[in-house]
Amino acid sequence: MEPCGAAGWHSNVSVDATLSIPAGMIPSLNLCRKTNSPMDQRRIFLFLIFSFSVVMLWDAWLRHNQPPAPPVAAQGSIAQPGGASVPTPGAGLPAATVTPDGVPTGAAAAAPRAVVRTDLMVAEVSALGGDIVNLELTAHESNADRSRGFQLFDDGKSHLYAAQSGIIGEGMPNHKTLFELPAGEHVMKDGEDTLTLRLEAPEQNGVKVAKLLTFHRGSYLIDVAYEITNNGETTLQPHAYFQFTRDGQAAEAVQLFGVNTFTGPAVFTDTDKFQKIHFEDIEKGKAKFAQYANDGWLAMVQHYFVGAWLPEAGVQREFFARKVGPDLYSSGVIVPVNAIAAGATGQVATRLYAGPQEQGKLEEVAPGLELVVDYGWLTVIAAPLFWVLSWFYGLTGNWGWAIILVTVAIKAVFFPLSAASYKSMAKMRVLGPRMQRLKELYGHDKARMQQEMMEMYRKEKINPLGGCLPILVQIPVFIALYWVLLGSVDMRHAPWILWIEDLSAKDPYFILPIIMGASMLVQMKLNPTPPDPIQAKVMMALPVVFTFMFLWFPSGLVLYWVVNNLLSIAQQWQITRMIEGGKKGDAKSA
Repeated sequence: MEPCGAAGWHSNVSVDATLSIPAGMIPSLNLCRKTNSPMDQRRIFLFLIFSFSVVMLWDAWLRHNQPPAPPVAAQGSIAQPGGASVPTPGAGLPAATVTPDGVPTGAAAAAPRAVVRTDLMVAEVSALGGDIVNLELTAHESNADRSRGFQLFDDGKSHLYAAQSGIIGEGMPNHKTLFELPAGEHVMKDGEDTLTLRLEAPEQNGVKVAKLLTFHRGSYLIDVAYEITNNGETTLQPHAYFQFTRDGQAAEAVQLFGVNTFTGPAVFTDTDKFQKIHFEDIEKGKAKFAQYANDGWLAMVQHYFVGAWLPEAGVQREFFARKVGPDLYSSGVIVPVNAIAAGATGQVATRLYAGPQEQGKLEEVAPGLELVVDYGWLTVIAAPLFWVLSWFYGLTGNWGWAIILVTVAIKAVFFPLSAASYKSMAKMRVLGPRMQRLKELYGHDKARMQQEMMEMYRKEKINPLGGCLPILVQIPVFIALYWVLLGSVDMRHAPWILWIEDLSAKDPYFILPIIMGASMLVQMKLNPTPPDPIQAKVMMALPVVFTFMFLWFPSGLVLYWVVNNLLSIAQQWQITRMIEGGKKGDAKSA
């Protein structure tokens, strides 16, 4: 990265517990203050950078070598809390009682299942509640077994996660009811755009209920509907609930130097916008979110993928989230069913999205659904960056080349600002012999030496803090691009060239981190040598330290840093050559 002022840092390092930014930015945040002399500041900054890099390297080593967490043990069923009551809604929904617990142990595993295959997914539907208990996304490979698709819904192979639904009302079927379903495998045939699986619930009090799951070709949307035939003598006014029940573990843990991708429920309404719900808050009963609305959806978010219940627009709904067992949580939405008179048939339906966080497609599925790709407070910068990255991908057909072109574009945008920083560094390099001479003359008198140095800067029209502004301006851009590369499902298992087969994973042979370290070393050679011998030795150690840190970075991020460093070297070399050449020309003419 670009140096900042006289300090000349150019390494890449995470300086925040949750954000990774270039180390070149670290001194810029302090050099802009009027504190100690430049020499004292450099010592302080160098110590902080080196100390922090050692801490991060140790943290990465521990995480890399720690044993994997044991999988969650499979349980007999995923259950709604027994006897829990839905609070009386302010939006006008009548109070109702959620279905009770009490399914015998092993009932879920023993229940018959039907398998549905489409062009994008393989779903297992249990006769118990008609729950979707397994869902494999065939277009996205599993990290554990690249020959299989990614497992979104899971009945205990690695964790617990199911899509459940039911009808609230006396005698109505819920996710504990044993349905009749056409067992076996159901494959979407060529020429078919939809495939519907119909499950029949036992008749209760003259009421027949069928659950219909409709899968669509080329889509991750599943229509979930209930047909209710009232052969009784009284009018029915039931409610329907649609929920996810999940353990609190990330399916694919992503943590990089303190950065954790969010796993948990989220609610969106037009009034309150996007609200994440943390499992820890549900556990403590402190979860806060919009509970009643006439629009919006509820999602279960994880890295790269999302499940979302999408009720029809204009329908009153109630959102809920609660703990239902040890490390087990249910969150969902309750909607009313239109009154069904005796002898009539009614229907209630909603859509279920279960698939990747493809931003361009999510916003077409439902308003605000693209927000599950959460860039936090940098969304205003990250969203356009992703658009540019996608545009370059459309030109090249390869995300690795798209990253390189985005890096070049960012470098071009900030060229004038970074040029000012390099000019300051080049002038400092030219003044190196004079600075060494001052040290020899006034090394015993620090105050006098600093005074003479500042006078020299004034005469040569050099601002030792000149690199601050360009670095400060670029900080949000670099952090935003970091999150774009970390959070984009398009990077998952995306190859570049040769040995890089997954831009979201570390370089298997560590070639890119080594190149990155070498580029840092070259940048150091272009910078003025610190007058303090201890500083010079520590600076020589930094490329080695940061190379080890970058061993665990996703190769797409390392590729960005490598290209950025190479462009910085070219720009810095050209500016240094011009300034040093000009100084030599002035000396000859004199």
